[in-house]
Amino acid sequence: MNESGRYASFNTNDFLAKVISLPDVEKVELQAMLDWLAGYGADEQGGVTRLLYDRAWCDAQQALAVKMQEKGLTAEFDQSGNLFGTLLADPDSSAASAHDLPIVTGSHIDSVVHGGKYDGAYGVVAGILALEYLQQQFGAPRRTLQVVSLCEEEGSRFPFAYWGSRSITGVAHLHDVRELQDAGGVRFEDAMTQAGFGPDSHYRAAERKIGAFIELHIEQGQVLERLGHSIGIVSAIVGQKRFSVTVSGEANHAGTTPMIWRKDALAGAADMISAVRRIALQAGQPLVATVGQIIPDPGVGNVVAGRAVFSLDIRHIQQESIEQCWKQMLEAFTTIAEEHQLELDWEEHLSVAPIAMNAGIIQDIQEICIQEQLSSHTMASGAGHDSQIFQPACPTAMVFVPSSSGISHNPLEFTTEEDLMRGFRVLVRLLYKYGYGS
Repeated sequence: MNESGRYASFNTNDFLAKVISLPDVEKVELQAMLDWLAGYGADEQGGVTRLLYDRAWCDAQQALAVKMQEKGLTAEFDQSGNLFGTLLADPDSSAASAHDLPIVTGSHIDSVVHGGKYDGAYGVVAGILALEYLQQQFGAPRRTLQVVSLCEEEGSRFPFAYWGSRSITGVAHLHDVRELQDAGGVRFEDAMTQAGFGPDSHYRAAERKIGAFIELHIEQGQVLERLGHSIGIVSAIVGQKRFSVTVSGEANHAGTTPMIWRKDALAGAADMISAVRRIALQAGQPLVATVGQIIPDPGVGNVVAGRAVFSLDIRHIQQESIEQCWKQMLEAFTTIAEEHQLELDWEEHLSVAPIAMNAGIIQDIQEICIQEQLSSHTMASGAGHDSQIFQPACPTAMVFVPSSSGISHNPLEFTTEEDLMRGFRVLVRLLYKYGYGS
């Protein structure tokens, strides 16, 4: 990195004077490919359910591998199930070097249950089409370009998010996740093996070095739409903590157990969830805390619950605020458990610190938006993304496009084709600069 925060190899002295034209870019069938990919995991609710290592996910990744090859890229899986499509540098180029690390774009294809067809998938599809377009228009790059379809980001099947990017960067390994189980009791390692991946597969190890990571993504919020901007330039990504909280009491007959003698785990959990909301509201913006799941046991209408497990997600742009909020919530949970004569246990599944994106790439994106006459807005991301995993390992940046009404993780998730193409143009220009510039 140089003093400006830019990656030294990205420097092109006359880039502003030599603005590339993008002939026939409007003919790129971005929306059509997104619709095609959404067919893998299409559900009865009108959304997409594509969970790590399930059949829909496997079929989608394999179909994308074929699509990459059709688009002139070399497709390669790793042991985690990440899929890379590579556009190799021209070996005769004076800029090509065996020591140059590839510039990588992409995102993830796993979804939440009943999710939308743009979250993650947009960045993967746009990356594939961007490399195809650049190769058709300009031939082999001076520096290797890659697109990655990351195997997992959401943590929807197993209680572990960012497995794809964490395995690539070496932040996590199989021993960290192998014994995790999904809701059906399937072990992580077994699901991976059944999908054809893992250390016994013929694929290369997941960990690798990359030169930079650029992620194109829908905003999943209302900021760009409400402010009337076409492009969001992400300055930082919030930190997160995710927990499973277990409340244990005593299952008993609903009709014969007096209220004052109950050890009702579900009632205790309800009070704890109310405390989550109260503490989060007291902390104020931009802290958010969410309980999105609660599982009672035995879960029968005429039985006092003997056990209840609920999820907890805490986010903020400052790590100190996250830690303080969790401390206050845990103190409240402990007090409530004592009052209800309940036992309390908790497990932390995710802890990701807030992180700033690369200043040099941000400046390049801003310049490209000026060239393209696109209204842009520099903003923090309230959602977590793989980019926050990559940034400590390599220069990283994110580009957002608007989400209609801010809806995401929902079958109603939607971004207009015009906005999708605006983000695509920014990505193409950025990859051209880093892949083809001097």
